[in-house]
Amino acid sequence: MFQPNPSKISPPTKALTFQESSVSKSLNWSEHSEVAGEGMQNGGLLKAQSIVELAQKCNEDMEKSGMRIKHHEDNLKFLKTQMDNLDESILDMQVNLGKYHHSSTVEMVKNENTNHSQTEENTIDQIQQQEKSAASLYCQLKIRHGAMASQLPITKDVIGIVATLGKVEDDNLSRLFSEYLGLKTMTAMVCKTFEGVKALEAYDEKGNINKNIGLRGIGLSIGRHIDERFLAICLEDLRPYAGEFIADDPQRKLDLLKPRLPNGESPPGFLGFAVNMINVDSDNLSCVTASGHGLRETLFYSLFSRMQVYRTRKEMLLSLPCVSDGAISLDGGMIRTSGVFILGNRKEVEVRFPVSTGILDLPVGYLEAERKIKFMKWEKERIDEDIKREQALLNDANEKFTSKKQEYFKFSSAYSNQQAQSAGHRTIPR
Repeated sequence: MFQPNPSKISPPTKALTFQESSVSKSLNWSEHSEVAGEGMQNGGLLKAQSIVELAQKCNEDMEKSGMRIKHHEDNLKFLKTQMDNLDESILDMQVNLGKYHHSSTVEMVKNENTNHSQTEENTIDQIQQQEKSAASLYCQLKIRHGAMASQLPITKDVIGIVATLGKVEDDNLSRLFSEYLGLKTMTAMVCKTFEGVKALEAYDEKGNINKNIGLRGIGLSIGRHIDERFLAICLEDLRPYAGEFIADDPQRKLDLLKPRLPNGESPPGFLGFAVNMINVDSDNLSCVTASGHGLRETLFYSLFSRMQVYRTRKEMLLSLPCVSDGAISLDGGMIRTSGVFILGNRKEVEVRFPVSTGILDLPVGYLEAERKIKFMKWEKERIDEDIKREQALLNDANEKFTSKKQEYFKFSSAYSNQQAQSAGHRTIPR
């Protein structure tokens, strides 16, 4: 959230000022000494004094409201300047990236042996084959309505389905990771906020699912029934990875401590951590959540934690002393958590991660420029929220100022009437 810079946004040195009240200036207590009757004199003086005090209090309140108005106006001016600067910086960087795209420096290097690899289209088809699932209905909406699906109140907070948010290097890893997570998790819907999760499903007063509202309501309207439970993951409620990232890594891989055997040696056959073997789209590497986190340190760290990957089952079992958050081997060995082993034959999961079909030969700084643009757009969203809040505060201060001004005029008018009455009494002969 934007925090105003004290050096740039400071309380105004000169608030909206008001001259000393004409009411208090014009009040001359000696005039009342000649008012006929002690009761009339005392009563008139007390009433006049009360009016003067109330008017002075209104005057002080107007000064405070004026200072608040000036403060919020300064804040808005600063925030809008920041927004304009970000717009210019984003435009400049996008122009530079456009030059990369139109030059020969950005080339897609296709892998030669990917004809039978799992593609994104394969993954979408596999999800759609789960006909009574929420993930299948979501994919159908995306295919039919494209970008419009992202504007629907029910799905606008949904980032995607777990299986579509990451890629892996080969088919074997695709099968292993998908089997480890299971079909329910692979087809889970990922939302940015809890508000997005709540929008997916509604309930009546008795706690029963209202099938006419939410995702199920959309399904009924197009003849698609969601009969089964489904998972929805809320990114803002996940505890993100709190450590460092590998320096200069374009994929922002987590700098996890490598496992060590009791004798201090690195375990044989250790290939890495599963969470770092997922390739994340550049749009989702950072600034996905309101706190600025990306999918690797939130979603995939939550799903895989520090799960280790080994070359063979034998090497994995030899490394048991340093396995804490599970492990898998390329030949099908699987440990869920420390002390929990998955035995039996490998299972082909119906929905799998797609395989990366190529690598980008990008110029130095290309991905960093993309990351900066994403961060600046995220910063714009935060500033826009601050502008709306400051505008609301300014409107409130203006309303209070107007209200106090009306009160001030009311008391001023009452004092004038009181003065007129006092003058009338002074003309009465004794």
